[in-house]
Amino acid sequence: MESKQAPQTGPQAPPPAFESPGALATLRRATTTLAVGGRHAGSWAHRATRADRARLAAKELRGAFEELGPTYVKLAQLIASSPGLFPEVLAAEFRACLDRVPPIPTCEVHRIIAAEFGTPAGDLFAAFDDQPLASASIAQVHAATLRDGTDVVVKVQRPGLAGLLGADMAILRRLAGLVDRVSSTGAMANPTAVVEDFTTTLGQELNFVIEARSMERFAANLTSSGRNEQVRVPTVHWPLTTPRVLTMERVHGYKIDDLAALDATGWDLPGALKAGVRAWMEAALVHGFFHGDLHAGNLMLDTDGRIVFLDFGICGTLDDATRQVVSDGLPALLVHRDFQQVAAAIYQLGAILSPADLEQSARDISELVTPILDQPLSQISYGEILIDIIRIGTRYQVRLPRELVLVAKQLLYFERYAKLLAPNWTILDDPELINFLFETATPAAENG
Repeated sequence: MESKQAPQTGPQAPPPAFESPGALATLRRATTTLAVGGRHAGSWAHRATRADRARLAAKELRGAFEELGPTYVKLAQLIASSPGLFPEVLAAEFRACLDRVPPIPTCEVHRIIAAEFGTPAGDLFAAFDDQPLASASIAQVHAATLRDGTDVVVKVQRPGLAGLLGADMAILRRLAGLVDRVSSTGAMANPTAVVEDFTTTLGQELNFVIEARSMERFAANLTSSGRNEQVRVPTVHWPLTTPRVLTMERVHGYKIDDLAALDATGWDLPGALKAGVRAWMEAALVHGFFHGDLHAGNLMLDTDGRIVFLDFGICGTLDDATRQVVSDGLPALLVHRDFQQVAAAIYQLGAILSPADLEQSARDISELVTPILDQPLSQISYGEILIDIIRIGTRYQVRLPRELVLVAKQLLYFERYAKLLAPNWTILDDPELINFLFETATPAAENG
């Protein structure tokens, strides 16, 4: 099955980039960062006891990140959503990191729209709701109506982000280089690579044309198979989309975790969730391009009971080689329990920073996951198994690709939704999904 490219209906996306900060701007931001960090470090030193030093340090670091704003909030979210790569006490604390900020003033929203299109919002839309539906560190979302009566949502980027994020990334690169040089423990997490990956991801999030193209690519791939009628993606309205403004179809429905409202519909909720899981697996393992942030705000059911994927700011790709390793490694892990082959797959997937000890890492994997695999299928978390394997890779200084972490993260999300919507259904105990997983994991398509 070929992975289809989305039709070229919109403007071409320029390469993501931050504004290059001047030396003075970087110095000012560094001074602010040090002041905030120093204040929280002082609070930690004053309050911490030996028993709770790590927990309180993580709490103060979260407070500092929230105070420093968008760059650090996004970094906290990256750490929280990368289980196995960072200390659990830090990842757990950062899961509570707030990405809710005061809304952009109405006049600023209208100024940005007018600057992007050369026309006031009042002339572009039949109606535009100045009260945002949601407000976060990167952008906020408004309901609107097109001139033809179509309901849409308009995602507007916060002003001044490019310069602020540019200064922050310059500071983070220097800090990462310092940790690499002075801390052997810190260097194992490869902070320089983490910051570079973070820079790429954040740069793409700042360009809404990239996000719009990802929406169309994901939708086109799934449509090409003819098996995903129960899944949809909102349609992009290209005439009103730029790198700083994204206008798309407004989908009415229910959040995936709104159990009370969903139960009242009488729909086949397990069937809908199964359709969503299968579609995501097809996206990852057949087309090699998948949604990488399926928290409850990004997955919903529309008023017809179809699964809707939202917010494509974070996506992952699996190339043919990686999918081949996955296709070999998953049966070895879940069916044959060939842990040496699993260990070999880990080393194939990651950059090895130290000589590989295949036999010892296979023993470690066996010791860790055998008790889990011996449980009843209904009690097994395959997301947790992948995370444990990622931890072993980190222990052996194997720098695993970000996409593997994203895959584990989405499995955890799906398992969480299964407990809500289909408590008697186990994702990898479903014959249709099992057959699909092992039949399609072998790469058969070029990346789209």
